[in-house]
Amino acid sequence: MPDANDQTVPTIQITEPLCAVFRRRLKDAGQKYTPERARILDAIIAIDDIFEADQLQAVLREGDFPISKATIYRTLKLLQMTGIIQEAPINSEQAHYQLCYGRRPRDLVIRVDTDEIVAIDVPELIELRDAICAKMGLVAQGHKLQIFAESKSG
Repeated sequence: MPDANDQTVPTIQITEPLCAVFRRRLKDAGQKYTPERARILDAIIAIDDIFEADQLQAVLREGDFPISKATIYRTLKLLQMTGIIQEAPINSEQAHYQLCYGRRPRDLVIRVDTDEIVAIDVPELIELRDAICAKMGLVAQGHKLQIFAESKSG
């Protein structure tokens, strides 16, 4: 029987700020955390959705902080390398990205006939993913589900 004075302290998971994660991983790779890279990361966090490089550049220009497209693409590559963003292959014409670090995976239905992107929530998928990994003696680090669909015709 538990003691009346026994207080259970809830476990709190502290998530490191993304800028600190990015700074540390850049340093490990011999790269610098520049003001431009910081602004790009801030803009991605503000967008908080699937985005394209052109959209990111427009957001930065609106904030009165113009950054070259080359700097944006180099930083996107570094953010992918560090696991902060991932590419969301929606169509072959333009690369799309999404923030993924410290987040539950964002599963998507991509309408190929309209280019509409719909986020879906499938909790059973996480259970299935974890069960598959457990059978293999592994621990899941994440997943990505993308369903490509179009309207039924006739």
